[in-house]
Amino acid sequence: MNSFKIYEAEVIDRALKINDTLIISDIHLGYESTLNKQGLMLPQIQFDKIIDSLENIQKKAKASSIILNGDIKHNFGRIDKQEWREVLSFIDYLQDIFIDIDIIKGNHDNFTQYILNKRNLHLKNHMIIDNYYITHGHELPQEIPENIKTIIIGHEHPCISICSGRRVEKIKTYLKGTWQNYNLIVIPSFTQISYGSDILHEKTISPFIEDINNFEVIAVEEGDIYPFGYVKDIISINHELNNY
Repeated sequence: MNSFKIYEAEVIDRALKINDTLIISDIHLGYESTLNKQGLMLPQIQFDKIIDSLENIQKKAKASSIILNGDIKHNFGRIDKQEWREVLSFIDYLQDIFIDIDIIKGNHDNFTQYILNKRNLHLKNHMIIDNYYITHGHELPQEIPENIKTIIIGHEHPCISICSGRRVEKIKTYLKGTWQNYNLIVIPSFTQISYGSDILHEKTISPFIEDINNFEVIAVEEGDIYPFGYVKDIISINHELNNY
């Protein structure tokens, strides 16, 4: 399946499109340097892959605006050389493609504003498009306007594991559910290094997700879209297969 909508927002691989705006989340530029400092020598290959992915998405979307929904860089407590270089290069790339660029603050963006000052951009706590409220998802908003019907978050990095014998494949996913009286969409991470947190086996981290079992799973893989149904049903099927 190549076309799919969640609460009227269009899924284009790991990006969500509303009207003429693309939304991506959790890019985590500079992740390789953090892993290198931890002893895992990973080449700095993520930046080029992110550009390739976004170019393929934009060919389909033809959007004029983009929202980066938090965690544009990886390090919490500082800015390293890779982050300075790649964040600025990424912003320069976006400014050549999109008329408007908005960046929402994530929990990894404690020092991101210092980089954005070089391009006269400012972090925001949230964005509103029509009746959609877009926020990173690591904390609950103090107030939501009355016209809002759907909340869009990142932060969670959702994925699921597909098992075939001893082989396990992870696939990034969207989550479709509700929070209080609002529709809720959780966007997969855009980072190329980590697939994310397996929602079937790991505890969720966003305060917006109160009962993961009642969320629907929409997996994305290289542009293809796979609706998997509800989390509770996937868990039940996995349980039956493991006990067969």
